[in-house]
Amino acid sequence: MDHAISAFIDGSLPLAVELETELTKRPAIAPVSGGEGELDKADFLEAWLRTQGIRALERHDAPDPRAKGGRRPNLVATLPGKQDRRRLWIMSHLDVVPPGEAALWKSDPWTVVQKEGRLIGRGVEDNQQGLTASVIAALALVKQGIRPPHTVKLLFVADEEMGSEYGIQWLLKNRNLFTPEDMVLIPDGGDSRGATIEIAEKNLLWIRFTTTGLQAHGSRPDQGANAHLAAADLALSLHTGLSQRFAQRDALFEPDYSTFQPTKQEANVPNINTIPGEDVFYMDMRILPQYSIKTVLEEIRRISARIEAKYQVSIAYTPVQTMESQPTRPDAPLVGLLSQAVKELYQVDTRIIGVGGGTVGAHLRNAGIPAVVWSRMDNTAHQPNEYTVLAHILGDAKVMAWLMLSEC
Repeated sequence: MDHAISAFIDGSLPLAVELETELTKRPAIAPVSGGEGELDKADFLEAWLRTQGIRALERHDAPDPRAKGGRRPNLVATLPGKQDRRRLWIMSHLDVVPPGEAALWKSDPWTVVQKEGRLIGRGVEDNQQGLTASVIAALALVKQGIRPPHTVKLLFVADEEMGSEYGIQWLLKNRNLFTPEDMVLIPDGGDSRGATIEIAEKNLLWIRFTTTGLQAHGSRPDQGANAHLAAADLALSLHTGLSQRFAQRDALFEPDYSTFQPTKQEANVPNINTIPGEDVFYMDMRILPQYSIKTVLEEIRRISARIEAKYQVSIAYTPVQTMESQPTRPDAPLVGLLSQAVKELYQVDTRIIGVGGGTVGAHLRNAGIPAVVWSRMDNTAHQPNEYTVLAHILGDAKVMAWLMLSEC
């Protein structure tokens, strides 16, 4: 790597702390989670980038009357390149999740604490580590007056934590930003060594099940139809039956099999001595890509019909969220370039993986745009006392700068 670029990044620790601290001060929580959205954070970031010398900035705000200002901001920063045929995008998200139970935090989640080479606070890793690293990498070029060989674009999106309806999904539907020649790095997942490059995701199915029976006194089950009992059998039957029916394994993924997990349970009757006439629960299903969601839903219908007959209840189910994702090719240019960069800068050999978790990469891949997810991180996202390692921010910035300067 160019000595001036490396030296700038090594000296940018105060800049990283400043940016992380200011971003964390501005909670960017989705309205559906009780927040105002990302407007304050985006406005600050846009102004801050201008003062630092990044002035080619565009806003693509999605309308959302629930949010502050009636919009959800998406911000693009551009470093014009010597050619614009294949652009490198580095895409991070502005929104964060709520801090959760306050008693579990050792400090104010909205005030960054620097301790033992770490920054602690809500959002510092998810996704401000990637955001900050991408900004420092870009500034390393800007401050040296270096024009990259190809155009570089930093994309800061809204609404990633709640499904991306007002973020990347809105951009893909309403803006013509990308081409199939572009390369997109998403620094929103990884491992503590930086050894894994995520190119694929399992198909996602979140589903709500409502079992309707007949309410009765707890001592007279013969006069009712226990919706909770039927739902319990349904949850276990779905977990076991779907796991057996869709049992293939794929070593690309961790875990290497499809998962069908009962999760959320809604309250039914408020007292112990009443047999509930209705019961509602949810399942989180992460399905290997060789199985379509349509095929899984057909098997769910078969299992549900058996439970209905067994308990004399009716069962309705409604998908809450679905996503089928195409993979990025293992030989895509960005995969090879990123592997080279990590090897040179971290002395780590990478491997490609698939994940069960959902990322914004799925939406891009389904639109025919190759995207990979990579970062070096400890994976403390959504936890109390979330932290980022400062060395990871600077190291990832070097990897990103290497990509910005590569001929592709």
